[in-house]
Amino acid sequence: MARRCDICGKEPQVGKQVSHSHKVSSRRWLPNIRRVRAYVDGRTKRIRVCTRCLRTGRVERAR
Repeated sequence: MARRCDICGKEPQVGKQVSHSHKVSSRRWLPNIRRVRAYVDGRTKRIRVCTRCLRTGRVERAR
């Protein structure tokens, strides 16, 4: 599944994980993506949306 919000475009971020001994390895921060049924252009459609967009009301969910 693509980890990208269809509304805001939020996607995984990359960085480094640093241990106590300062050993460095790569890691990813994944966005909290949910598949929801929402109204898009007056029609019901399944889209991938981050929870931030759901919480702020940027998406009107279809019930």
